[in-house]
Amino acid sequence: MRCFAVTPDDDDDLPELVRGLHVGGGGAVSINDAEGGTTVFSGVPSGTVLPVRARRVRATDTTATALVGLV
Repeated sequence: MRCFAVTPDDDDDLPELVRGLHVGGGGAVSINDAEGGTTVFSGVPSGTVLPVRARRVRATDTTATALVGLV
């Protein structure tokens, strides 16, 4: 498994479609999924791995920090 730091961005997709996101600092995570839909996960605790196929992590509505993409 490969991993990379994720910086939320409203305009640019991640370098690769991820299979999950590790949330280092809790909060909300807003993603665009593999099909282009938008979902906001609220109240995600620190240390959580979200098992989502994300194309983009959006800056708008994302308050979580230290995000890591899992490929």
